[in-house]
Amino acid sequence: MKVVDDHVEVTETEASSGVKGHNVRYVLAFSLIAVIIVLSAIWIVPALLQP
Repeated sequence: MKVVDDHVEVTETEASSGVKGHNVRYVLAFSLIAVIIVLSAIWIVPALLQP
């Protein structure tokens, strides 16, 4: 990090030093599967219970 005049300049590495989500795809896939299962259950269970 370097102060130049009245602003701070950072390198690209310093600017993106936070942890990037490597597990985002797994969270997305699990959430998608969970939503499909829940919505299917909401639709199928009442249809099975009708006389």
